Parts: sequence; C-alpha cells; structure tokens
Amino acid sequence: MSPRRRVHDRESGIRENPGSGTHDHGEFVVRAVTGAASTRHYRCPGCDQEIRPGTPHVVVWPAYDEEAENRRHWHTACWAARDRRSVKVHRSKNAPRYG
Repeated sequence: MSPRRRVHDRESGIRENPGSGTHDHGEFVVRAVTGAASTRHYRCPGCDQEIRPGTPHVVVWPAYDEEAENRRHWHTACWAARDRRSVKVHRSKNAPRYG
C-alpha cells in the first residue's frame, strides 16, 4: 500500500499538500481548499476574476510568513500557470473589491 500523500482535515475541508511550492519570487506554502470549505467570495490574483463560494481553489502565502497574513486565494489552474503569465491585479490590497 502506498503512503498517503495528503493530509485532510475533514472538519475544515482544507487539504494540506506536503512541502511547498516554488516561484520566481521565492518559496510558498500551498493549501488546497475544498468546495465545501469555501464560503466567501475571493478574487484570484492570477486572473483578477472572482472565486465564488463552493469553488475548490488553493490558498498560497510566502513560506517566511508564519502568520499567513499575506495569503492569497488562487484558482487552482491560475496557480499552476503562474510561471507562464503575470499577475492581473489592477488595484491595491485595500482598494474596494467591487464597483
């Protein structure tokens, strides 16, 4: 039998992928969020489109950020394609999200 590769917290719906992702800008912690655990609207920095509640996606933050204060919610496909395209956010972090 193969060892389990993912640890799943059934109550939170967050899957923890072992290890971290790398990017041109450093190392990142990457966590997969199931659709059932996603209850808020987020905006993906990869495509600047909305991630609706109930949509599986990933949460990413720099490995040095132990508090995960700089976490961002990405579509899984956008995070996978991050090396092939640039970030599309056209507003600052504290700017109004809609309107």
